[in-house]
Amino acid sequence: MVEENIITDPGAFARMTEHFWNYLKSEELWNFITNASVKIISILLLSYLVIFIGKRIIKRIFSLRVKTPINYSERRQKTIVKLLQSVLSYVVYFTAIIAILSALNIEVMGLLAGAGIAGLAIGFGAQSLVKDVITGFFIILEDQFGVGDYIRLNTSSVAEGTVVEIGLRTTKILGTTGEQFIIPNGQITDVINFSVNNSKAIIDMQVGIEADIEAVEKLVTDYLKTLPNQFEELVGVPSFLGVQSVTGTEVTVRIIAETKPLQHYAIARVIRRDVKDILDKNGIPMAYPKMMLYDRGRGNADSGGENE
Repeated sequence: MVEENIITDPGAFARMTEHFWNYLKSEELWNFITNASVKIISILLLSYLVIFIGKRIIKRIFSLRVKTPINYSERRQKTIVKLLQSVLSYVVYFTAIIAILSALNIEVMGLLAGAGIAGLAIGFGAQSLVKDVITGFFIILEDQFGVGDYIRLNTSSVAEGTVVEIGLRTTKILGTTGEQFIIPNGQITDVINFSVNNSKAIIDMQVGIEADIEAVEKLVTDYLKTLPNQFEELVGVPSFLGVQSVTGTEVTVRIIAETKPLQHYAIARVIRRDVKDILDKNGIPMAYPKMMLYDRGRGNADSGGENE
């Protein structure tokens, strides 16, 4: 209708142009532009200062925590700092956008209502994603495990191995035989972390029933005292606990060694090898299965072959 009026009335276009030009020159428009510009610049400047100061405060807080006597991983500290700084930036940016729209006299409540409805619809369809992100955030924040830790997860399918990556949505674990587990954080329920505390090697050795246990204890104890100087993985001198059980023709003696995390497997193998060599050299028999052969015709029993 406006186009038809312009065509039929040539003066209409001139009046519209004049009206628009008068609006551009009006004091009301320039007052609005000036006030809005000042508000937007102030909002941007304030947002920059909040982000700048907030990031420094977060970094400072965690730097002080690292310097305390509490054992805390610097690598994990950096992960948490980056995460919190990103969250701070997103919150400030969102708030600044809302404030700028309000400064331009744009109805923010209507936009927020529409965004809220859309967000609600998306949230119902992405509940698992939200759960994964929230769980991942608390895994990092609570320092449950970190990259390089050896863990076991009690998830829908048990996963065990070395952590190679931690994200807000998934955790990647490298298994002992080379397989890689990619597990949504929302499925992680129980975590067993083997890399936090020292490990213990429990070594059971079986000697013959006729062996001199006192001689075994002296030989093994003297040997164990020499290990801390040879292996830095050990935490103190391993202990000879003595007889653990007596079964048939064998006596089980137990040795316990405390090691640094996950070093107990290698130490246990070394102790088993060396203790066997020491006992063999001192004539102390190791336990092995024996087979007895009975001659019914003679009515007596002879010792037959040996089966190891």
